[in-house]
Amino acid sequence: MKERITITLKEDLIKQLDKRIDGEQIKNRSQEIETILEDALGNSIPSKALILAGGKGTRLRPLTLKIPKGLVEVQGKTLTEWLFELLKKYGIRDVILSTGYLSEKMRDYFTDGSKFGMNVDYVEEDPEKPMGTAGPLRLAQHMLKESFIVSNGDELKCINIPRMFRLHKRKNALVTIALTTVDDPTQYGVARLDGSRILEFVEKPKRKEAPSNLINSGFYIIEPEVIEMIPKGKFCMFEKDIFPQLAKEGRIRGFPFSGQWFDTGNFERLERARKLWKGIIVEEDGD
Repeated sequence: MKERITITLKEDLIKQLDKRIDGEQIKNRSQEIETILEDALGNSIPSKALILAGGKGTRLRPLTLKIPKGLVEVQGKTLTEWLFELLKKYGIRDVILSTGYLSEKMRDYFTDGSKFGMNVDYVEEDPEKPMGTAGPLRLAQHMLKESFIVSNGDELKCINIPRMFRLHKRKNALVTIALTTVDDPTQYGVARLDGSRILEFVEKPKRKEAPSNLINSGFYIIEPEVIEMIPKGKFCMFEKDIFPQLAKEGRIRGFPFSGQWFDTGNFERLERARKLWKGIIVEEDGD
């Protein structure tokens, strides 16, 4: 529920407000003032993130025969540490690591997270009985009581999280997916959009049949009630089992972003990331 108020501002402040209105994320002065207040009061971001780091990384063998994917290094830091850096940029320090394959090495390296400036908890799936991308959320349900972030653990990304969260809340979404643009979308799930609403993902389409160049970047903002859609103790994929249902209900949104994104799932992509990654550089509001 919202209430109407009247405020008086200096002319130069109004000019600064107007510069931040882009017609897409921010449509008018009222919305921008509300956004600024949410930021100032600390209501602009989720407080917790879950990182999916339990996969075996078979496409990176023999590298991943002795270390889990989350400990693969890019420019002197592990993939997991780079995700920590993104979260810390926006004050998010509570993280759940979902582990499985070589989980003890993840625990030994990150322990409670304090040496990385984080607070780290763990949930662990049986590496011989993987639970998919959605299943581990059931293990962490007792720790996920408010809006939260889920990120794949084998990608590097730069996303303006507060801006994404504002879209998520404004559209009353149950899930918002960060979408990145690639030159060749034929190897990914490609989003078909109506405004910000995701109508469907077209899996690995032919180039001429791709509805856009926007793909799922493996970074989501999710509401706790979505966890009830995940069957207990069973293999469950967001992409096949959860997102299509939410798309039919009109409760899933897309947040296109222009920042860096690197998939490190095979050696070719990993080497490209090691060469081109520039660290956590995110476009700020008003830039």
